[in-house]
Amino acid sequence: MKKIRELLAERFFLLSALASSSITLVILAFMVYMGLPAMRGGGLLQLLFTPWDPFQGSYGILPMIVTTAAISLLSVAFSLPLSLGSSFLVTVIAPQGVGGALRRLIQLMTGIPTVIYGFVGIFLLVPVLRELFQYGSGMCILAASLMLGVMISPTMTLFFCDSFDRIPRSYLDAADALGASRVQKLVHVMLPSARSGMLMGVILALGRAVGDTLIALMIAGNSIRMPGSVLDSARTLTAHIALVIAADYESPEFRSIFTCGVVLYLFTMLVTVAVRAWGRTGGEQR
Repeated sequence: MKKIRELLAERFFLLSALASSSITLVILAFMVYMGLPAMRGGGLLQLLFTPWDPFQGSYGILPMIVTTAAISLLSVAFSLPLSLGSSFLVTVIAPQGVGGALRRLIQLMTGIPTVIYGFVGIFLLVPVLRELFQYGSGMCILAASLMLGVMISPTMTLFFCDSFDRIPRSYLDAADALGASRVQKLVHVMLPSARSGMLMGVILALGRAVGDTLIALMIAGNSIRMPGSVLDSARTLTAHIALVIAADYESPEFRSIFTCGVVLYLFTMLVTVAVRAWGRTGGEQR
């Protein structure tokens, strides 16, 4: 009877994994099928390298691709040191009671709606950047990156905390016995031991940054021109898709957003594969 239950459980988990994988592939196939008419006959190069001017029949999305990459990677760069410091404070430096209270507070931050971060960005961050740099309206790539960094930081911090909690206690005791300082313990024991879990946290946070729509829509400025600096206004692929869908359902402009979806999907997949490859390479070198 026990073997039958184990066999049924294995089959159930196998079917669940196959269903999840199939859904992912079906979504990609659907996006490619819907975007194929716009990409056929050399249309892909036109979609990439012409400007976005639908009234002239031009549907270039390269500025949106560049902006998406810049905002998502910058947000991870901003949030990574913040999350690492917060997780180290919660798990090592702070007393147990204070660390527990801080962890519950960070868990609460993960449930705050994205639109709240957007309001904070518009009414607090954007005016500060406008006055600080005396350039443009303040709605720019830097503002969206900073706000996205704050939004994804709690997720990354909780992943880091869980990874630190899974480190065997004997490792930390051995470092204490050798007289290692807290920083030495973090650099030489905790970070190498928690590497895989931290990598998953970075990938999940990066995926959330790439896929976020509302903050980029509210703070980045929605300019369709190629940005020249982080202080320029710009539009991400997700914000572009949301704006086009809200305006039209039939024109070539609408059909071109499926190409945006394919590019967004492939960009997320390539970044995830690159981060995983970098993690494996670093682990082998160690």
